[in-house]
Amino acid sequence: MQTDLYIQAIQRFQEVFTRAQALEIPEPAAMTLATVGKDGRPSVRTVLLKACDARGFVFYTNMHSRKGRQLQANPHAALCFFWQAFMEQVLVEGQVQPVSDTEADAYWVTRARMSQIGAWASQQSELLPERAALEKRYKEFEKRFAGQPVPRPEHWSGYRLQPQLMEFWRSRPGRLHERERYFIEHGSWQRQLIYP
Repeated sequence: MQTDLYIQAIQRFQEVFTRAQALEIPEPAAMTLATVGKDGRPSVRTVLLKACDARGFVFYTNMHSRKGRQLQANPHAALCFFWQAFMEQVLVEGQVQPVSDTEADAYWVTRARMSQIGAWASQQSELLPERAALEKRYKEFEKRFAGQPVPRPEHWSGYRLQPQLMEFWRSRPGRLHERERYFIEHGSWQRQLIYP
């Protein structure tokens, strides 16, 4: 259920993200993604935010990767954005679901051709006997798609995290940081200040 507080939280994120982009810092869209598999063990990695609106936060990956398998087993995840340039952080937790094929296709065509071929060549998260094996696979797919658009592989798509919690953190002297949390409880969005 989207309420004014939820929309406020999304807009607040977009304002902070726009500020990060304006500073021209390396990879302002970098976010840490935490997932948990069937075994209950968490894992974490950095991915790139590709879209954010009231529907949620979108990233793309090989769906056969470790994170893809974990999201299949447990469709809940957490994100952490940290912009050291101005010492602010945003945490996001929520449910994850695949984006539509139409949305994935629309994003796919914006990717560099080399990245498109790389998505075919990489068996993401599987053991790689030697670097030469990946380079060989890349050349094979480069040849296969020579002179034509590279289609999106069926195993490559996006996920959208739909927030159930968003927390904004801002550094302050003496470790008296500002923390403000937006979260859904009993079907409605709430906002609270949190001790640092």
